[in-house]
Amino acid sequence: QVQLVESGGGLVQAGGSLRLSCVGSGRPLSSLVMGWFRQAPGKDREFVGGTYTPSSTKYADSVKGRFAISRDNAKNTVYLQMNSLKPEDTSVYYCASKLRSDTEFRSWGQGTQVIVSS
Repeated sequence: QVQLVESGGGLVQAGGSLRLSCVGSGRPLSSLVMGWFRQAPGKDREFVGGTYTPSSTKYADSVKGRFAISRDNAKNTVYLQMNSLKPEDTSVYYCASKLRSDTEFRSWGQGTQVIVSS
């Protein structure tokens, strides 16, 4: 089990950028599949993107071309770079992890709020 803590959320104007961080402790994130999810008020949790290796990284259609996931293994951190933000991106964003052999994401962070104003 790994502990995950997100940070970097805040208020940003439409068209702006924000970078979220997910710092892990307890085990290296480099050995795990990492995912980003978001949940807006009154909505179900939505998959944003996930990565194991750069070539395997996938994104939801709604964020493709605007968001990018990267790793800094020396800092045991995974990032979500968000560009060209839209008001509909407003959500609480969560990072999650799983073993490559597992079906479900097992560890979750506490979430960080992103608000995009128009």
